[in-house]
Amino acid sequence: MTITVSLTDVAGYLPGEPVPAEFFTRCPGADQRLRRSVMFAAPPYRHHVAPGDTNVDLIERAVAPLMRRHGAAEIRRVDVLLVHCQLPDLPFVGAGTEVARRLGLAPRWLLDVSNGGCASFVSMIELAAHLLRTTDARTALVCNAQTVAGQVFTQPAVRRLAQAAVPGDGCGVGYLTTSAAAPLLAVATRHIGEYAGDMTLACDSDRRYFEPGLDPMRIGFTEASIGRVFARGNRLVPEQVAEVCREVGVGPSAIDVLVTNQPNRAFLRNWREALQLPPERHLDTFEECGNLFGAAIPVTLDRGIRSGAVRPGDLVVLAGFAHAGDYAAAAAVRWGG
Repeated sequence: MTITVSLTDVAGYLPGEPVPAEFFTRCPGADQRLRRSVMFAAPPYRHHVAPGDTNVDLIERAVAPLMRRHGAAEIRRVDVLLVHCQLPDLPFVGAGTEVARRLGLAPRWLLDVSNGGCASFVSMIELAAHLLRTTDARTALVCNAQTVAGQVFTQPAVRRLAQAAVPGDGCGVGYLTTSAAAPLLAVATRHIGEYAGDMTLACDSDRRYFEPGLDPMRIGFTEASIGRVFARGNRLVPEQVAEVCREVGVGPSAIDVLVTNQPNRAFLRNWREALQLPPERHLDTFEECGNLFGAAIPVTLDRGIRSGAVRPGDLVVLAGFAHAGDYAAAAAVRWGG
């Protein structure tokens, strides 16, 4: 007997008050050259974690609405806990065990997931669904926390860079159950080893990230690498969306709501044009939240549900690509409300 797995609910959390683009664009020594790049055009707003905020803090706040809607006791009984943090709080210990302690969970399966990047929500959905279908587990909680914007990109030497104005902080979580509430129809994922290693860290001294030094780390973008990533991203997400639609047995035109990661305006426009979807069917939170990396898909889906853009019965496709293009994924869900 095939077990039906549902993405029963999602919730999101954004820390603090919106931070305007002027925080970056008007700082002393701001680099204006790359700001004209399609990759680094700054959104008007983004959110930053407060000093001392951790991934676990954000996850706890994001899970709170799930506990209100489904009951704290129900959420505390989850069998599977999967956690992805874009910037780990500690180098050796994942956030999952602290999430479990803070929320009062005792999951049979607890995994900190370090890969998947901006598409990690889909990756974790696929993994959770596999565990729910092949073990005695019946519920799962998947968590995406993003805290790198307020902790790295606000550092004085990094804040001047064009790349600093794009990311935002936030957290999104999903609750999966073995039910027909909002069935997961298909997942299509792709690992592309030839692009592994193309996303790099850089600093003025070329030290490794764990070696002591006074120069801060930044993402190692060059104009050539920007062009390569842009070309890959334009292609990968529509390809994965088309693949998951084929598995469902429909064309992309049947998608009621497309939810992707939110890297920049150009990607969002190019993806919906490639799939021939009108803007109102492709949710967009970039202007208010910036690039939320792995948290973008669940946060954007949560906002779409609360605004009424996602309605019961809608065919919802979640899609994204990670890092410099080494992973791409899409999932189709029949939203159940």
